Amino acid sequence: MIDVDLIKRALAEDLEGGEDLTSVSTIQSDAVSTADFTARKAGVLAGIDMVKATLQEVGLSDITVTKSDGDLIEAGDVLLTVTGNTRAILLAERTALNFLGHLSGIASLTAQWVSAVAGTDCKVRDTRKTTPGYRQLEKYAVRMGGGTNHRMSLSDAALIKDNHIAAAGGVSQAFSAVRNAFPSAAIEIEVDDFEQLREVLPLKPDLILLDNMSPTQCREAVAIVAGATKIEASGGIALENARAYAETGVDYIAIGALTHSAPVLDIGLDLRAE
Repeated sequence: MIDVDLIKRALAEDLEGGEDLTSVSTIQSDAVSTADFTARKAGVLAGIDMVKATLQEVGLSDITVTKSDGDLIEAGDVLLTVTGNTRAILLAERTALNFLGHLSGIASLTAQWVSAVAGTDCKVRDTRKTTPGYRQLEKYAVRMGGGTNHRMSLSDAALIKDNHIAAAGGVSQAFSAVRNAFPSAAIEIEVDDFEQLREVLPLKPDLILLDNMSPTQCREAVAIVAGATKIEASGGIALENARAYAETGVDYIAIGALTHSAPVLDIGLDLRAE
């Protein structure tokens, strides 16, 4: 996946209307080098097309991609090699690595969560807790790690939460308002306890979100719903207890940390020795 506009903004931000003082001072304008993007740690790759597009944006074309998004990579793996103007390579370096490390970090963390619930029918799903301007890329990285996307935007589906319920005067009122305004929209409703759960079931929502319930409570909620609709669990879920939640029978676990707390995967760029 490529976002050329974001690449242009990132490169412009790095130069801020000026030039690369260090490279202009130390490197001849016609110098040519070969450089490798190399993994320093193992993980799951995401963002390699953004790297290629960043290099192309600064005028580089001799590019060889050796690993693909979604690949499991090991420390020492060469992911992409570029040959061309040395100043151009170094101009693109930080922007390209920012994209690659961030997106690969999301994919790698997602893969850990997916592995934690492997063997169950539960899917790991992201949220809208994304970096402003990066949503499409970050949710793409989640998919590369084996996760599933929730809404891309507020217009994709309705998610009735506690504040909507309070503003509308009750869960039934909120549900009816959405259904009347958008008859074909999928509707998800957040519930905090079993009383709310029993109240929303007759409304036949497309999905019920169990907010901050324990695995024991989730298991009981699954029994109450009895297959009438899909169920998602959110809040209080960590890698250490992800499997306990998945084994309750919920269809999804929603994990905001996939995008808002993923550590950068360590990837570097190395100019080859002459």
